[in-house]
Amino acid sequence: MGIQEDINQSKFRNEHQKAGINIIYTFNWLTEQMKNLFEQHGLTSQQFNILRILRGAGQPLSTLQIRQRMLDKMSDTSRIVDRLILKGVVKKVTSKTDKRLVDVSITDKGKKLLAKLDEHQDEMDGVLSNLSDSEAKTLNKLLDKIRQS
Repeated sequence: MGIQEDINQSKFRNEHQKAGINIIYTFNWLTEQMKNLFEQHGLTSQQFNILRILRGAGQPLSTLQIRQRMLDKMSDTSRIVDRLILKGVVKKVTSKTDKRLVDVSITDKGKKLLAKLDEHQDEMDGVLSNLSDSEAKTLNKLLDKIRQS
């Protein structure tokens, strides 16, 4: 189904306007798909992102370091980390480089939760399964090009 039918818009000013609206619409659609999966495990997409960052780092990180690596730069990293602490999936540890600072590390419970979510990778990838590898590669190049302008 085309975007015109999806958003009940019969005409766009030009193809550039249509592309911009299509990107926003698709972002929101993809976000909703992922949100449904994360909610089954009691997480938000931002919490999931922080857990993946910590697991990938393999060492404790400051909230500033986490924020720099997050996809959502507008998030309140400290608040999200505090919620993850309440869930027992991350913990705060004294910084090895400066005893006055606190870093965040993933717990075994957090690693187990991510392992459960890893089992759904095919499901997550399936959201874009109607694209061939070549089409996905082209889409990635186009989206990268948009952000470079």
